[in-house]
Amino acid sequence: MWMCWPPVWMREAGKLPSNTWMALRRLGWTVKPGAKVNDRIVRMAQEQAGRTLRAAKWRADLTAGILKTWPADPKKRTADEWDAVREAVPGGQFLPSTVITSRTRQITAFRQKNDLMPADVFELEGEPRIARMLLLSACDGQQATIERADEPGRALLRLQLPTRPDPQSYADWTWVAGPIALPPTIPANAVLHLPTLRIRQGEVRADLAYTHPVPKAQRTGHTVALGVDWGLNTLLSAGATRLHDDGRIITLGSGGMFRSCGVLARQHRLRRQGESLHTKADQYDRLISGAERHALTDKRQVLTDEIRRVSTRRSNLNDALSWSAARWAVDQAIAAGATVIYVEDLRSMEAQGMGQGHNTRMSQAVRGQIVDRMRHLSAEAGIAVVTVVARNTSKHCPQCLVLLRHRPPTGRPCRAGNGPSAARAAGRATVTRVPGGASPHADSPTRRKPSWTAPAAPW
Repeated sequence: MWMCWPPVWMREAGKLPSNTWMALRRLGWTVKPGAKVNDRIVRMAQEQAGRTLRAAKWRADLTAGILKTWPADPKKRTADEWDAVREAVPGGQFLPSTVITSRTRQITAFRQKNDLMPADVFELEGEPRIARMLLLSACDGQQATIERADEPGRALLRLQLPTRPDPQSYADWTWVAGPIALPPTIPANAVLHLPTLRIRQGEVRADLAYTHPVPKAQRTGHTVALGVDWGLNTLLSAGATRLHDDGRIITLGSGGMFRSCGVLARQHRLRRQGESLHTKADQYDRLISGAERHALTDKRQVLTDEIRRVSTRRSNLNDALSWSAARWAVDQAIAAGATVIYVEDLRSMEAQGMGQGHNTRMSQAVRGQIVDRMRHLSAEAGIAVVTVVARNTSKHCPQCLVLLRHRPPTGRPCRAGNGPSAARAAGRATVTRVPGGASPHADSPTRRKPSWTAPAAPW
């Protein structure tokens, strides 16, 4: 179906139903199975193919819009070029800039390799890989049913499966019952929906969806709010405030910080390990240079497997970190009695000018995933999540409203990082401990942390 997809369909199809199997049938696209199956099996195949085509449609529109408004310097667009590309891409006004930037880099790499610009996404990318799964959501009760079991925390899934690899009639299909252990996060009054079945490490996993009533979040009338700020080593910092009738805003307590230094250190170690493996793999590819039989082919396969394992570990670590950070932020809002959470919209932030390592650490943070998880968890508690434009949010000192100006620490060239702001440094003394038990002094205009200098070696 991917090979027979005409690009003209993207312009002439018009608005289609949200269910992709219904959209494909409206277009007259059918599936001719080689075995005897009922219409529900055909629906699942059409649903999976339609979702793949819908994702390809989005990538095709994005690629076409970028190619239409190709900038003079792909590494740095001007303000007018950014406005032009957002106008050319459907929904570009709400699209993070990192998506446009990554697609631009992909096109640039294609041009450097082939000495020409790609015509469309079909020339830029290969055929997509289709996951091996069963989308039972496209079926009805004649193919699969799910209900809660007598035991709490368990459900029973019943579906029709073939008794032979090539069923020739409906008699070769039979009902099979499979128990499913429900996680404790699913409420007892939740309505279960048909899951998606997939195979992972020889076991059948079920991605289960459920529906349950939650309080409706308010759009206006908030009096207690929680503000969440991003950091590098301290991933999240949060503080609650109350709006009084006279317009005064008073902070509630001293706030809190979500520290994940250990997890972030492991994340950066895996990132460096992955970068090293990719460098070795690229070197092997250059040495092999397309040869069918080469002495390094087996080593290249070992690197490929190791890269996949490292990528899986990074993905699992980022997923766990995003859920943990989002859960912490929502718990802070619930404890403070807040009805709204304000968070900076830093999904498209790319750090520049602070060193290669620091830029990578800032750009590869899981801010987008944390905000998505935060919206999901706060909806269960009836708390609204509002993203705030990050421009000028950290421009002034929160105490005296003076413009902040970061300055590097002086006298310590071996210590990386930025010093405190000029607003906080002005008028404050610095206590520095010196070796040998000397008394502290306060003659430095820059505030520093206590530090010690190792004595010289006796030899």
